[in-house]
Amino acid sequence: MKAAIILGSVRTERQGHKAAYFIQKCLDNSGIETVLVDCKIYNLPMLDFMYKEMKNPAPVFRELHDIFVSADGFILVTAEYNHGIPPALKNMLDHFQSEYFFKPAGIVSYSEGYFGGARSAEQLRLVCAELGMPAIPIACHIPKVKTSFDDEGNPTDPATPSRTERFIKEFDWYMRAMKAGREGGTPY
Repeated sequence: MKAAIILGSVRTERQGHKAAYFIQKCLDNSGIETVLVDCKIYNLPMLDFMYKEMKNPAPVFRELHDIFVSADGFILVTAEYNHGIPPALKNMLDHFQSEYFFKPAGIVSYSEGYFGGARSAEQLRLVCAELGMPAIPIACHIPKVKTSFDDEGNPTDPATPSRTERFIKEFDWYMRAMKAGREGGTPY
C-alpha cells in the first residue's frame, strides 16, 4: 500500500511539519509506503486550469499527477485557519480530480488550541467527498501541536503513538478495501 501525505500549511512559522513527520513514521512502521507532498515546496500557482485541462502541464504538475495516481490513499495534514483549511491545501487539492477517485483520505488536523483543528477537519471532509475520496470515519486531531512533538516529529507525550494506532489501522483497512474495489471496477 502507498499513501501520499499532503502537508497543507505554507506559513513561515508553521508547526504542521511535526505532525506530518510523525504520521509518516507511523505509516512507514506499519508497512505502508509513503511520499510526503509539501505544499510549501511545490508552491503551486493559484488554480486557473485543473491538471486534466492543461494542454502541456509543467513538470511539477506531471510529478504530482504521477504521485497521486500511484497512491492508494491520502493523508491530509491540515492546520485550522479561522475554522477552515489552509488555502494552499485547498489549492493543491483543486488542481486534481480523478487522481483521488475511490481512494480514502485520512485527516490529520492540528492547532495550537485544545480542539486540535477539529473544525478544519470537518470542512475538509466536505471537500474530500466532492473530490471522490471519502474521508475515513476516524480522524487524528492534534492539540497544542507546537509542544506535542520535537522538530523531527517525535512525540513529547509517550501516549501519542498508541492514540494514533487506531487511526493508522483504519486508514490501512480502507486503503486495502478500496483498492480491492477499484480492481473489480468502478462506477465510472
